[in-house]
Amino acid sequence: MKIVIVAVGKARNGPELELYHYYKTRLSWPVTLIEVEDKKTTTPEKRKSKEAALLLAEVPNGAYIVVLDERGKSFGSAAFAKKIAACQNEGYGTMAVLIGGADGHDESVRKKAHLVLSLGEMTWPHMLVRGLLVEQLYRAWSILHNHPYHRA
Repeated sequence: MKIVIVAVGKARNGPELELYHYYKTRLSWPVTLIEVEDKKTTTPEKRKSKEAALLLAEVPNGAYIVVLDERGKSFGSAAFAKKIAACQNEGYGTMAVLIGGADGHDESVRKKAHLVLSLGEMTWPHMLVRGLLVEQLYRAWSILHNHPYHRA
């Protein structure tokens, strides 16, 4: 399974980016991070609309689209791994995970999603979400391959 993470904002060097790279290097699935940004100051609604167009333009054709959103469905790690396995079994070779900006996602992004996913009820910094996501992808891979990393 190829993973494409499309995120609003540019990551800077620091512990959040180090966490992302740490788990990315452990993960056998290839991961590509694409960062998009619209620096024009506009209203939140206009900004969300522009970010939506930028995010969706980077989604590979035929990808299973996961949108991270606080109003999405929460999964435990084992259930998330099963969801990824089901995607693979349905013939999806690529999973695109979309991380929105500070104002969240435009409704057009949620409508394109196969899955709207929440990482829990807490609010996480957008730059930290990249590391949390890749860690959960690594955990899902370890569950699917009976690797001892996941011991629950």
